[in-house]
Amino acid sequence: MSTLAALLPAVPPVIGWAVHARWLHGRLTTARRDPLTGLWTRDAFTRRARRLLRDPRAVVVLADVDHFKQINDTHGHAAGDVLLATVAARLAHGTPGGVVGRLGGDEFAAVIIDRDGTAAERLDVLGRVLARPVDAAPEVHTTVSLGWVRAADHPSEDLSSLLRRADEAMYTAKRSGRSAPRRAHLGRLLGSVVGRRPGRRGAA
Repeated sequence: MSTLAALLPAVPPVIGWAVHARWLHGRLTTARRDPLTGLWTRDAFTRRARRLLRDPRAVVVLADVDHFKQINDTHGHAAGDVLLATVAARLAHGTPGGVVGRLGGDEFAAVIIDRDGTAAERLDVLGRVLARPVDAAPEVHTTVSLGWVRAADHPSEDLSSLLRRADEAMYTAKRSGRSAPRRAHLGRLLGSVVGRRPGRRGAA
């Protein structure tokens, strides 16, 4: 009996295990994705973000939707879900090469690598993207606050600490309105409008 003939009976089980392993990997990947937005869940984001933070050029970004509970209460959860999904898609598109996650509720985080020193400009563009109305929910008017911090400014701090600093920047942006000046070691602060209709005056 040839070696090939001897191995043939083992081929079906091997193929079966390979298919099962691929299926299991797909299920695990799905479980690490937020079902509403498709972004990484908090745990999956944390693992990937920590790897990116090994690069001193890393920038940590935090964003959340202002007055989100009021949106759900006024317009219903379906409108709130549309808004969250839109914000998530815009964040993901605006942070290529990085990792983006939904930390929970209306809070999102990202880590990007500032390879060419243009993070400030890129995040300014992201702020303008977030300012576009949500076509699928034109009745929703709210704001999204965005704060960020460079890992290199705090070389001894871990992801949790950097997220707290980005959170400080974000809430300063909330209190300051649409934009605020650069603060020490907090990065540029941005508060961006999402869903503001033309001609609308003041913050929603």
